[in-house]
Amino acid sequence: MQRISRDRLRELLDAGEVTLVEAAHFEADHLPGAMNLPGELSADLAARLTPDRDRTVVTSCSGPACSRSKAAAAAFERLGYTDVRGYDGGKADWAQAGLPFAGTRSTARAS
Repeated sequence: MQRISRDRLRELLDAGEVTLVEAAHFEADHLPGAMNLPGELSADLAARLTPDRDRTVVTSCSGPACSRSKAAAAAFERLGYTDVRGYDGGKADWAQAGLPFAGTRSTARAS
């Protein structure tokens, strides 16, 4: 699995060229545009999240200490996805850069 920087992830998100999958505490807050991976990745769930196995898939979670994104990336690779990348910094890195989140906690902050 390749790693991806925050800046490169933002470029791909802005261009609509990536499927971003988060594997931790999704409802409270998540990166804008991310899709929820609520548990183990199955072939059916992977196909629903991103049916194109050649599309760039980025996995993320709460931060560098979280292993759930690494497990999700490995599962995508086992299922034949060809461009899987990990955003190791996750939510911690995103927050440190002052970037916005989506989710229930983010909605409450905006009120």
